[in-house]
Amino acid sequence: MFTGLVQAVGQISHHGTSIHVQGCSPLGQLQIGDSIAVDGVCLTVAARMQDGFLANVSEETLHRTTLGNKASRGGKVNLEPALRLTDRLGGHLVSGHVDSAGEVTVLKPLPNSWYLQIHWRDPAYGRYICEKASVAVDGVSLTVAGCRDQGSVFWLAVIQHTWSHTSLRELCLGSSVNLEADLMAKYAERLLQSANETPIGNLTPEWLNYHGWA
Repeated sequence: MFTGLVQAVGQISHHGTSIHVQGCSPLGQLQIGDSIAVDGVCLTVAARMQDGFLANVSEETLHRTTLGNKASRGGKVNLEPALRLTDRLGGHLVSGHVDSAGEVTVLKPLPNSWYLQIHWRDPAYGRYICEKASVAVDGVSLTVAGCRDQGSVFWLAVIQHTWSHTSLRELCLGSSVNLEADLMAKYAERLLQSANETPIGNLTPEWLNYHGWA
């Protein structure tokens, strides 16, 4: 489990059939088996390397995330070690299990922040997005400023500190990003489904009222 608060920006590349992540010195001494969020993807340290580690990545992960493409060009990645029970939860609970990739459709600087608009590659995940909800973008915990098209398009205000201390500063129009919706929203949906014993699809005020939830 992670918090979405990036502790280092590293670089990723292919190493045979594995992924090589460099730039991990700020994370401290890594051990075999440690979990590290790499651009929001939970990877396991399979071997320690100088200033980094090797990780095995499944076909599912390569298909669902941007890691394969980034590794091919030696891209920058956000790094965060797993949360300890004694750590402060400064962001939100992030599992490191990416739901879908998204595409940057608007990116512009404002006087005190950056305006970032993203479109889900799989619009079905938009149901977990609402104003002031949490979302992890390349492993960075951010707050949704607004959304449209049933959440399939949403935008965020990225403060200058976050922009300059994460790999988000590498983004441009058309960039692909890893997205993970708020874990609590998915659990709430699953519990409501279980109570009804039938799939409910998208939650609506009418459905909630009919089943006594509103």
